[in-house]
Amino acid sequence: MHELDHYIYPHRVLHWLVAGAVLVSLATGLTLGTLGFERTAEMVGSATTNVMYTTHKTMGVLILLLMTLRILTRLAFVVPDHDPPLNLFERILSTSVHHLLYLALVLMPLLGWAATATGGYPVEFFVWHLPGLVGRHPELSSTLFAWHGFLGWAIVVLLVLHLLGALYHWRIKRDGVMTRMSLFD
Repeated sequence: MHELDHYIYPHRVLHWLVAGAVLVSLATGLTLGTLGFERTAEMVGSATTNVMYTTHKTMGVLILLLMTLRILTRLAFVVPDHDPPLNLFERILSTSVHHLLYLALVLMPLLGWAATATGGYPVEFFVWHLPGLVGRHPELSSTLFAWHGFLGWAIVVLLVLHLLGALYHWRIKRDGVMTRMSLFD
């Protein structure tokens, strides 16, 4: 395989680290967002529910850090060409989904951070409490949490499109697109 047939290795590692963090974040966020603290605590206990909140917040901060590094590596290094080239529809769809995912994965943790801080809750990253950056404002917090939840569902849709595109290239077109982000090629 030629070195320009795939992304640089650090970018590929960052891709898969973000993917894992997003899956954990979505699983905890959708559970907590759907059930709320009380119903989740009734099902799994308060201690586990608190761990879920800490995990969700930690994954959000981690996603923000990893996405910053991904953007830097994307800007600093050559993006491999598609060989064979994508048709116009595929190129527009692929570019749109990727750019929207990048945007959403940066905005989502920022919204969560602001919603958490304005709600008067701690912004946690593993065992550390990070600065809230904005003051307590319960009405604003409610609005920001609503946007955070909406964006979570938008990310689910974008991820489904991303996965469908990957499966299409892997199983139907068999054009080698999957090797561009593989850790093993």
